[in-house]
Amino acid sequence: MRYQITGKQIDVGEALQSHVKTELEEMLGKYAGRPTDATVVFSKSAHEFVCETVVHLSTGLNATAKAHATEIYAAFDACCEKMDKQLRRYKRRLKDHHKDRTEPVELIGASSYILASEADAHDDEPESLQPIIVAEMETKIPSLTVGEAVMQMELAGLPVLVFRNDKKDGVNVVYRREDGNIGWIDP
Repeated sequence: MRYQITGKQIDVGEALQSHVKTELEEMLGKYAGRPTDATVVFSKSAHEFVCETVVHLSTGLNATAKAHATEIYAAFDACCEKMDKQLRRYKRRLKDHHKDRTEPVELIGASSYILASEADAHDDEPESLQPIIVAEMETKIPSLTVGEAVMQMELAGLPVLVFRNDKKDGVNVVYRREDGNIGWIDP
């Protein structure tokens, strides 16, 4: 397994790196089977340390967790606990999907745009109805079943996930509704 342990304007020492590797190997050994790589980023926000962890699983799914604490080790431990809870919740489904899916999740390239909000507009009336593009990025759309998409959305902590439906071969969306349920758009 590959590890990328970095700090944003923080020096991450050897002791912390070995602690992170040991704890992640122990936690992932229980659930994930064959994780491919993990990215751990430490940063500082005011007086608190922030730890963000993303683990790429061999099935193509990603597990994400983020935690804050006043000490850097406590921030990582809290982040590790959150990821442990997520993976424990989905352990059976992760193993079931791993057996059914013999190849990693297929990813399709797509363009992603960030549009200027209307609050940024200086005039009362816009010059045109065309929105102003602030940034353009490349994104990947996974090819998943609906169950895998819901699980990926939960594991990554996303409010919305756009995916290509394996069964219908069309683009679908799953999202978290205000009432706590999951919505699924199948055009």
